Amino acid sequence: MASRLLHRLRHALASDGPGGAAAGPEAEQFPESSELEDDDAEGLSSRLSGTLSFTSAEDDPDDEDEDDEAGLDSPPSGDGASGEDAERSPPPDGQRSSQLLARQLQDFWKKSRNTLVPQRLLFEVTSANVVKDPPSKYVVSLQLYTLAVMGPGPPDRQPAQISRRYSDFERLHRNLQRQFRGPMSAISFPRKRLRRNFTAETIARRSRAFEQFLGHLQAVPELRQAPDLQDFFVLPELRRAQSLTCTGLYREALALWANAWQLQTQLGTPSGPDRPLLTLAGLAVCHQELEDPGEARACSEKALQLLGDKRPHPFLAPFLEAHVRLSWRLGLDKRQSEAQLQALQEAGLTSTPPPSLKELLIKEVLD
Repeated sequence: MASRLLHRLRHALASDGPGGAAAGPEAEQFPESSELEDDDAEGLSSRLSGTLSFTSAEDDPDDEDEDDEAGLDSPPSGDGASGEDAERSPPPDGQRSSQLLARQLQDFWKKSRNTLVPQRLLFEVTSANVVKDPPSKYVVSLQLYTLAVMGPGPPDRQPAQISRRYSDFERLHRNLQRQFRGPMSAISFPRKRLRRNFTAETIARRSRAFEQFLGHLQAVPELRQAPDLQDFFVLPELRRAQSLTCTGLYREALALWANAWQLQTQLGTPSGPDRPLLTLAGLAVCHQELEDPGEARACSEKALQLLGDKRPHPFLAPFLEAHVRLSWRLGLDKRQSEAQLQALQEAGLTSTPPPSLKELLIKEVLD
């Protein structure tokens, strides 16, 4: 429907005016089909119909290879300044009807960009491999997808990365479908295939489909804040980082803690501060064990800022104790943290001395 409207609009603008000469500059002011790729036109059609789908109208619903092709692409930004100039200068009488349709379409375009697709993150599958499942006594092959998660920040910043199996994506889709029937009914998911499931072509198409799948979830606020989606991105990284820290592999654990912190910063933390605090505790412990007290103190300060003046939290006294000790080591002011820790001890809200951050990391159960 949108492509036909754009087609008619282009011809109307080209045919109006003397000899069609006046339509040229006006046509450049609006996002016509000549400015879009085919995929963008299909994406606009999906927005006009109110449906998120991996397939266009011509795709075969029974063929999974086609499921991964057409997605909901974000439209180009267009040139807002030229549109304002057009509104200031009244057009010739012969072009008013055409420009009215164009402006209506442009208004809908802007609304769809601002409301329907508030996609804050970009996802890219950087590698996809077929691996064997070691714990299984049978020969089981798994598809492992490594995704780069790119969000707001400096352009030279390394994106966060996660590695997930097809079954992890499938579990996420199943859990969200059970909890959010309405929003999830409009989001497709690549099906398993009985044949040619591990070919390079199938994996490549499925990779694109997973990128679009996560992008669609991020575009819906209700789904974006779902705990299951947060768990999908962060929980496996936290568990591996915790395990490495407990076994003394601090350098390897530090990379995972840092990656988990970046993911949480990009995704937001609607479920509360507990996981960010655990991540900062892991970062502080690893930096301290690797003889980097400045970074360890910075992580403790950031955690104390997150805790603020809230009621006593299990992590409050350990972070205060770490901040006091690291500040003393670096020759920095520790009086405020020292006084706050002493007040907690006098009120009987923590032991003397309080548990260390490493002890809390070992005891913390991630579920």
